[in-house]
Amino acid sequence: MRNDNEFRLTVDSKSINEGFARVVVSAFVTPLDPTLEELSDLKTAVSEAVTNCIVHGYKEKFGKIYITGKIDGETVKITVRDRGAGIADIKEAMTPLFTTGEGDRAGLGFTVMQNFCDKISVRSNYGKGTSVTLIKKIEGKAKW
Repeated sequence: MRNDNEFRLTVDSKSINEGFARVVVSAFVTPLDPTLEELSDLKTAVSEAVTNCIVHGYKEKFGKIYITGKIDGETVKITVRDRGAGIADIKEAMTPLFTTGEGDRAGLGFTVMQNFCDKISVRSNYGKGTSVTLIKKIEGKAKW
C-alpha cells in the first residue's frame, strides 16, 4: 500500500518556527515508519533549510517561509522556499565553509543538507528568493 500524501505550510521567518517545521515534517513522514536515523537526518536537513531562510534570506527583515512536503511511495520530497534576498552564486554558496552570515556561522548548511538527504536542489533568483528541495528515500524500520 502506498502512503502518498502532501502538505503545505506557511510560517513567519522567526527562529521558533524552525523547531515547528521539524515537528511537522516528523509527523508527516511517520506513516513510512522511518528509523530514528532517517527521521533525524530529515529533521536536521529541514532545520538547516529553514534557518537559511531566516538568517540569509530575510536577514534582519520579516518574511514568510513556505514549506511543502510530498510522499511518493517511499520517497519524501520537502521544499523550503522564501521570498528573500536570493543567492548571487549558488555554486559558491554550496561550497563548504562559505557563508554570508556574520558571527558564529560555519557555512555548512548546504553540506549538512547534502549529507543527510539523497538529493538536494537549489534554485534562486537574486533579490527575489530561494527554493531548496530535499529528497530522501525512507527505507523504514519495517523493512529491516
